[in-house]
Amino acid sequence: MIDEIPVIDAVDAVTFRRVVGHFGSGVTVITAVVGGEPVGFTCQSFASLSLDPPMVMFAPSRSSASWLKVRQAGTFCVNVLSDGHAELSDGFARSGTDKFAGVRWRPSRYGAPVLGGVAAFIDCRIWAEYDGGDHVIVAASVLDLAADSTRRPLVFYRGRYGVPGPGGDGAIGRPFPAADAQARLDAGDSARAESPQRGGRR
Repeated sequence: MIDEIPVIDAVDAVTFRRVVGHFGSGVTVITAVVGGEPVGFTCQSFASLSLDPPMVMFAPSRSSASWLKVRQAGTFCVNVLSDGHAELSDGFARSGTDKFAGVRWRPSRYGAPVLGGVAAFIDCRIWAEYDGGDHVIVAASVLDLAADSTRRPLVFYRGRYGVPGPGGDGAIGRPFPAADAQARLDAGDSARAESPQRGGRR
């Protein structure tokens, strides 16, 4: 049986950020070269989009000056940060600084910066843009890509890097049926134990 979800008249920004923050994600830095100078910014809102043709998507803030420069370039590189890149992530999230100062990088086949030590990189060309509220949803075609499977990704979860151990500070927003959720998780674990292939990801 599906639990009834009450209708919320309005969602405040603080609660929204705290709840959505429970979705852990990797961290990327989007880079490009414009007028012979490297540009880039940290972007958490990134995902694969299509296998055929290969496409990805990311969502920069409309107010990002770095995004406007990347947009001007047309082609760019998605740098998937590794677990030792928290400082790099913070640096590329700031504005008004020389983000590439002291940063190792090399040009990709298409000229965009590939940062040193990344877990993976994906060279792309902008395909389309869509409205996303205070962000822009960018769909891009994949031109080239590679990964280093020996490196672990940098993970961002609940406003900080890394995933903490068990526990938390209770429910945020509407009451959450924790006992029922745990029962469902236990049932899922049992099913996966009986059939390991069911837990595979495409």
